[in-house]
Amino acid sequence: MDSPVKDTAAAVGAPATASAATGPAATARATRLGPVALVVAGGLSVQFGSAVAVLLMPRAGALGVVTLRLVLAAAVLLIVCRPKVRGYHRADWGTVVAFGTAMAGMNIFIYQAVERIPLGAAVTLEVLGPLLLSVIASRRLSNLIWAGLALGGVLLLSGMLTGGGFDRLDPVGAGFALAAGAMWATYIVFSARTGRRFPQADGLALAMAFGAVLSLPFGIVEAGDKLIVPSTIALGLAVALMSSVLPYTLELLALRRLPAPTFAILMSLEPAIAAAAGFLVLSQGLSLLDALAIALVIAASMGAVRTQAKRARVAVPEV
Repeated sequence: MDSPVKDTAAAVGAPATASAATGPAATARATRLGPVALVVAGGLSVQFGSAVAVLLMPRAGALGVVTLRLVLAAAVLLIVCRPKVRGYHRADWGTVVAFGTAMAGMNIFIYQAVERIPLGAAVTLEVLGPLLLSVIASRRLSNLIWAGLALGGVLLLSGMLTGGGFDRLDPVGAGFALAAGAMWATYIVFSARTGRRFPQADGLALAMAFGAVLSLPFGIVEAGDKLIVPSTIALGLAVALMSSVLPYTLELLALRRLPAPTFAILMSLEPAIAAAAGFLVLSQGLSLLDALAIALVIAASMGAVRTQAKRARVAVPEV
């Protein structure tokens, strides 16, 4: 049984404990985990949205789906955000143009890839872009180690470490996936810059609108009047919300507080998420080797997050 002294101390200490829970240490933990949760949620949304997009491709083609996705996403963001267009410098608009171009290119290339090769393989190749960015941008040995582990998982998932390589895949589809990876790395860089230059999601809305304009001619040429079929528009809106509006907004917010190298390593979760989406939505099976590769990628991402958390704890000691 506790003594009255202990009971009194506990009663007096309770408010102090509650206050500490909302103090600098708790704030630091929220600061660390918040951006990570945003990135993971965005990855789940975009990959399951991509699986739905694959189901939509027989109706409108790959380029038609890209156009529906970007145009409808731009419309939603412009209506919701109502971004201002005055008061920005030429450099700000240059960032928006670069961001929108990277966004359009990334979508066009990855949808061309998934039209030809399985979703998991396409995203596996695509994620090499963010991984390369992580290696180039990192100034810490720990980031290089985690990036290397993630790369090993990606290569194992692709079959390159077991001698299979990508020889069974359409080489054009594989090339499109690699090109999407390069655009993805560019997207990461300019998404962070856009988030710093524009308030809220205004820059994202403007960049999405520019990307939609770039994709529109390709979609019209490939799909024509199929783009205005009501059921196709409804599915396109679902893809736009899942694959563009929600994930890009979450990632834009995350990149304001998360270093680009750590963000790039977290992107290595995408093959695992894509494989799960392919299995659940498209009935694409997983082997034990695939599961091992996915585990390596997840371990690398968790290691990167833990490393970042330890540095944050050193910067903001608990009190």
